[in-house]
Amino acid sequence: MTLDEIVAAVRAAHAGHTPLRLRGAGSKDFYGGLLAGEVLDLSGHRGIVDYEPTELYVTAKCGTPLTEIEAALAEHGQMLACEPPRFAGATLGGCIAAGLSGPRRMQVGAVRDFVLGVKLVDGRGQVLNFGGQVMKNVAGYDVSRLIAGSLGTLGVIAEATLKVLPKPVAETTLEFACAADEAVRRLNDWGAQPLPVSASFWHEGRLWLRLSGAAAAVDAAARKLGGKALADAGCIWEDIREQRHAAFVAPVLWRVALPSTAPTLAVDGLQAIEWGGALRWYAGEIDAAAIRAAASAAGGHATLYRAPESLRCRVDPFTPLPPALLALHRRLKKVFDPAGILNPGRLYAEF
Repeated sequence: MTLDEIVAAVRAAHAGHTPLRLRGAGSKDFYGGLLAGEVLDLSGHRGIVDYEPTELYVTAKCGTPLTEIEAALAEHGQMLACEPPRFAGATLGGCIAAGLSGPRRMQVGAVRDFVLGVKLVDGRGQVLNFGGQVMKNVAGYDVSRLIAGSLGTLGVIAEATLKVLPKPVAETTLEFACAADEAVRRLNDWGAQPLPVSASFWHEGRLWLRLSGAAAAVDAAARKLGGKALADAGCIWEDIREQRHAAFVAPVLWRVALPSTAPTLAVDGLQAIEWGGALRWYAGEIDAAAIRAAASAAGGHATLYRAPESLRCRVDPFTPLPPALLALHRRLKKVFDPAGILNPGRLYAEF
């Protein structure tokens, strides 16, 4: 599929007020609101457009599989540092649209922090360019980062440029035995120290801590922290990144973002703690109002991350917005997609 074909499809849908469901590999169809609209298959719009290892950026079309991009980066010892999940053939467009980050997010930032620029086809079929290929490009509104996490409701991400980083020279993983509250305390204590912590994960009484960086710094931190060093822990972090770990195997999964210091919520079903204590996963038939009230009281919010359609049709996946913020979202949607044809209901019920 060419850019002209994408533009033509969107323009025709806009003219006929035909809802479109933007789809790459469909690896994140479970995330967000129920799927609706005529499928616009973007998987054919693929390929790396530009990659400059010395300038630390890569530009690719939306349907390019993450595995293809990461293979090219690996040849030069570089990586997509936020470790976005690949799932089943995840594409660059879907990666940015969903805005999901992996274990290293606690050290380097989220997907949106690596988006330098996007080529967007809006709801009218206009081709818009935002950002550029360097971090210094900050002229005007930072729309390219606004697109991250918008779930395709503002436009088709036809092409995107991401910042890349060198792979760490050394890595090691330590394992500790501790309860959830103790894990939160330890993670916050360690987070206040100059330690090369690149990932953390707690599940069923075990806490894993990944150290990444210069060999001397990693070795010194490992000696200081103690714990049990794991000889080959790469598969653990790969399973966490791809959510194949036992902590994620549940038909109903809640993703709760909290201040890292927040104590364990008074809600059953805690499965895992990530990102230095700032991300908690809960599983089971939990009352939506109860978990959202508990998360709000602790200064955070709860997302219905994965659930069967019977639940997704009754519960908003994302925490309802306060009036002022909802009004801002409505205005943005009206500007980018006035006919409301792009991924209707995927982010919020009304758009």
